[in-house]
Amino acid sequence: MTEEMISYEKFEDYDSAKIEKLSYHYREILSLIGENPDREGLLKTPLRVAKSILFLNQGYNLNPEDILLSARFREDYREMVIVKDIEIYSMCEHHMIPFIGKAHVAYIPDKYITGLSKIARVVEIYARRLQVQERLTMQIKDAINNTLKPLGVAVVIEAQHLCMSMRGIQKQNCVTTTSDFIGAFERDKTRAEFLHLISTKLH
Repeated sequence: MTEEMISYEKFEDYDSAKIEKLSYHYREILSLIGENPDREGLLKTPLRVAKSILFLNQGYNLNPEDILLSARFREDYREMVIVKDIEIYSMCEHHMIPFIGKAHVAYIPDKYITGLSKIARVVEIYARRLQVQERLTMQIKDAINNTLKPLGVAVVIEAQHLCMSMRGIQKQNCVTTTSDFIGAFERDKTRAEFLHLISTKLH
């Protein structure tokens, strides 16, 4: 083992009061579904789930617009900027069951650009909240439009919802696609170029 591996320590920064309250309630849930929270395999489950749910919903603690503004630069570039295939892991607010997919985001700058990683961060922050896919799509578009004031913004999300495949209709291969366009992307030609580029493998 390397020195780095030997000295590694797991770091977790959680609100202890929240963890304690959540753990209590998850212990109660285990009892209500017919399990024994005192058996060996479940002793630490309430604590683990408490930490997990806070991690999966950490987006409430961050402001996407602040993230974009932290890396906003003046640049005389007025062509399409696309960040595609951004992984999404979110939770449906109706059943608190995950939906998983990819987001494709584009904007056409007007004086200002932002760091490419910040686009992915915006997607991540909004995804790490209880969501519906339709709202998530609009929130990403609005955050970019409000902070960068671009000539246009386009967002397309493709996702599989486990609430459809694990329960309810129980259809395994359904993919839900949502989109939102503003500004230049409301023109047929510009929108068509964006849709073509996100469907094309360039590497």
